[in-house]
Parts: sequence; C-alpha cells; structure tokens
Amino acid sequence: MLQLVGPTAWTRVTATLTYDPRDPFAVRVRFGGRSSDGTDDDGVEWLVARDLLHAGLTRPSGEGDVRLWPARTAADVLFLELRAPSGHALFELSRAVLAGFLATTEQLVPLGGESDAADMDPELLALLQDE
Repeated sequence: MLQLVGPTAWTRVTATLTYDPRDPFAVRVRFGGRSSDGTDDDGVEWLVARDLLHAGLTRPSGEGDVRLWPARTAADVLFLELRAPSGHALFELSRAVLAGFLATTEQLVPLGGESDAADMDPELLALLQDE
C-alpha cells in the first residue's frame, strides 16, 4: 500500500511491484488493477528503472517523470513522484518494504549484472521492425 499525498488528506492506494529477470533494468509498478470486491479495474502501470529505486533509498534520484527521495524526518519513509502530461502524483511508501523488494530482485540479477542477463536481440528486432 502507498499513500497518495493530497492537498488536504492522504489516500491509500494499492500498488504491486513486479520484476522480471528477462527485463532486468526495469521494475513495474502497477496501481489498481483489482478493486476491493475482486473485479478488475483499469489499473495503471509504470516502468521504473531498478537503479533509480535503489539510489532513491538513500538520496534523491530520478529526473523527469519519476523521482524518488527519502524523507528528512522519518527513517522508513520515501516519497515517489510520478509526472505525466495529464498531471502528477506524490506517494509515500515504506523504505523497508522497497529495500526488501529490491534485495529479492538482486538475488535474481545482481546489481551491475543487468547487461549480462538482458536478452537484447528480441528487443533490437522489435525496434527495427517498428521502423
């Protein structure tokens, strides 16, 4: 659960982090996707660089659409800001939860080993076919 920081109140938002070793540079963050009654909704998914998330555990990181930084006053709080042409959102999340998730991804693909794990040929082929 993340907290969406609003002007007068905070709202709990369901978010799911997923990592696929076949796409070792990216973490997928899915907001929504299943409502409280168990039916599917129109969730939104963002791709975030794993190294940006790792850096954001200890210092401000990211530029442009995705930024992450630790709170100055609370040890277990991080802020995640997402920007899109339609607007922006600021979320509060647990540093310990994100650090635990990233530790699990590092068991699958160690930091710095992403290039060795990435299968770039299908990606290259897909890009070339889109020309």
